[in-house]
Amino acid sequence: MPHPCPVPPALLPQRPHNGPPQAFKTSMPPSPAGRRLRVSTMQLNFSGLQALVTGAGKGIGRDTVKALHGLGARVIAVSRTNTDLVSLSKECPGIETVCVDLGDWEATERALGSVGPVDLLVNNAAVALAQPFLEVTKEAFDRAFNVNLRSVVQVSQIVARGMIHRGVPGSIVNVSSMVAHVTFPNLSVYSSTKGAMTMLTKAMASELGPYKIRVNSVGPTVVPTAMSQKILTDPEFVRKLKERHPLRKFAGERGCGERARAGRGRGSAPP
Repeated sequence: MPHPCPVPPALLPQRPHNGPPQAFKTSMPPSPAGRRLRVSTMQLNFSGLQALVTGAGKGIGRDTVKALHGLGARVIAVSRTNTDLVSLSKECPGIETVCVDLGDWEATERALGSVGPVDLLVNNAAVALAQPFLEVTKEAFDRAFNVNLRSVVQVSQIVARGMIHRGVPGSIVNVSSMVAHVTFPNLSVYSSTKGAMTMLTKAMASELGPYKIRVNSVGPTVVPTAMSQKILTDPEFVRKLKERHPLRKFAGERGCGERARAGRGRGSAPP
């Protein structure tokens, strides 16, 4: 069933040969005072579109795959953990799975170099290696930047080139984090990768916009996932994290997935 989501249709990848763009349904229910309030909702339908989601085995990525699959998209789920992909395939029959470590450039090229066609890309894969700044190792630094940033460049290049070759518009969503703007102890490298992603998103949006490829990022607060649980073992640290958030609580995987599937976020490409 289509799912209502108050997101401008311009943020969705629309393919001209798939029919007319998604339309707004506008209703004007009377208010208690008798006045009429304009309320706009949009019915999302990804039928006929193909999405590629990285980091699809767990957390936000997994929920994004399930959401897109439920909305009719054909989904390519990418993860380095095959058991996660097997269980995800059982939950979402018909999806395509690719098992590859995105931190390995050559392996990624072999696995995804000929993938396609893709209309929506969600760059979600990430690693969070918590280390005090003075103890950051070369291995941890390289691993974080290879997965969190370099893979975004590589996979986005593969997908964007395909969109341009086909002459169709598309959408790329980069999953960033609140730590792109405010950091915490032991997260210097992870924060740096997300800060760099924010600027990369803006650069991608500027350069790919003329091809009608929209590039956006979403920056959720802490989401209780298998990855984040590794750094949420200290109750005092958890308390401080929540205090930095206006709602004083962590986000949910489902909410982040909904934003990712809609292509909603800052750094939007021009129309």
